[in-house]
Amino acid sequence: MDSERADARVADIRPPLPFLTMLTFTVANLPITAQGIALLIFLPRYFASHLHVSLVAIGTAFAVVRLIDIFVDPLLGVLMDRTRTPLGRYRVWLLAGVPILMLAVWRLYFAPDGIGMGYLVGWLLVLYLAISTLSLAYAAWGANLATAYHERTRLGAIAQPVSVTAGMIILFLPALSKSFGGTDAQGVQAMGLFIIVAAPIAIGFAAWRTPERVAPQVAGHSFSARDYLALITRPAVVRLSLAAMALSLGPGWQGALYLFFANEILGFSIPAAAGLVGASLIGGAIGAAFFAYLSRRIGKPRTLMVATTSYSIGMLSFLAVHNGNVLLGALVLALLGFTQAGWLIMMAAMMGDVGDDVRLEQGAERMGLLYSLITGATKIAGALAFALSYPLLAWLGFKPGEGAANSQQALLGLELAYYIGPIFFVLMGGLCFIGWRLTAERHGEIRRQLDARDAALSETMGV
Repeated sequence: MDSERADARVADIRPPLPFLTMLTFTVANLPITAQGIALLIFLPRYFASHLHVSLVAIGTAFAVVRLIDIFVDPLLGVLMDRTRTPLGRYRVWLLAGVPILMLAVWRLYFAPDGIGMGYLVGWLLVLYLAISTLSLAYAAWGANLATAYHERTRLGAIAQPVSVTAGMIILFLPALSKSFGGTDAQGVQAMGLFIIVAAPIAIGFAAWRTPERVAPQVAGHSFSARDYLALITRPAVVRLSLAAMALSLGPGWQGALYLFFANEILGFSIPAAAGLVGASLIGGAIGAAFFAYLSRRIGKPRTLMVATTSYSIGMLSFLAVHNGNVLLGALVLALLGFTQAGWLIMMAAMMGDVGDDVRLEQGAERMGLLYSLITGATKIAGALAFALSYPLLAWLGFKPGEGAANSQQALLGLELAYYIGPIFFVLMGGLCFIGWRLTAERHGEIRRQLDARDAALSETMGV
């Protein structure tokens, strides 16, 4: 523990990034987070209950789209890393993703009844293209904005209040719609309108007010197949990619089944169940600050494993929630949000550290490509979450329609599926970090060498 604190002092010798700069940048994450929550929790059920698309068709559509989309991410990452414009490297891509997001949200959230598989797959592909563009640009820009070892976890912690704001707005909209006599479907459509309005405002503001420094490239370095192979087979990258898949599949599985579970097993109405998710967001904001602090004491990999273990134990706390007990339900979801924040900010920060190591070795920026490996793994997990859980529910005889009657056997199957999947995959994700070697001390040395080389290259180029 003492050595970790000593390592932290070695690593964080650079002037700290101003808090206001970090906060301004994280505003861009507001529509990205809002869309992520709506897509994970509300949109699949909206397709099933309001548009009358079968569970098997929804699961298949999400699986097909995610498996196609994973090939887009590496291409986007390479293109982003090679971009050099007067506006910067990642800023232009963040802005480019906005109109694509707005169009896809409009076509999906206001889709006509009776849509077919082709419509669903086509517009989900457009939506995921937008999400990939925005998420990759945001992550890579953030890793270059906050360069010190613990500064990256601090940026992740500062982003959490923005995520809470986005999530609370999304979760509040169904209740607001109900209060005006609207339906569950109209509540989902209100989410779509919010995303369409918020995206250009929030992302435009962040892009306008946040500085971006484009790192110089060592002369003669071009990206080759050998560089790509060396990057994707790098042990640290393999670990992070596998962990990203497992740590996305667990919560993705839980999110896919949450409204069904909360309504049928815990006894909550759909608006109440949706509102309770706000507790997980608040817990996440507190958890991000706590785990950012904890990582300074015990290091990033140990902190991540504490978070994954705590999440898996916390899942079992749902066993104490009965008959729509709002207080207990909120406490359990707050605990899960608290623990999940720990691995989310650690994963993003650790990939940034690996990106510095790769740039030192290969002589060129690879942040976009590296984060595309994480998002690709996340998309595979997202495809598996729906492709496995929804057909499983159908096989167990569970009926998702509004007012449908389910047998005790189908409800038991739903309950077991809700517990077993997330616990297993999250524990597997934590195990990926046993023996992690990129410590604060090692990263501090990498940054010193990078800064010295960047200064020399800038002087040579007359920058």
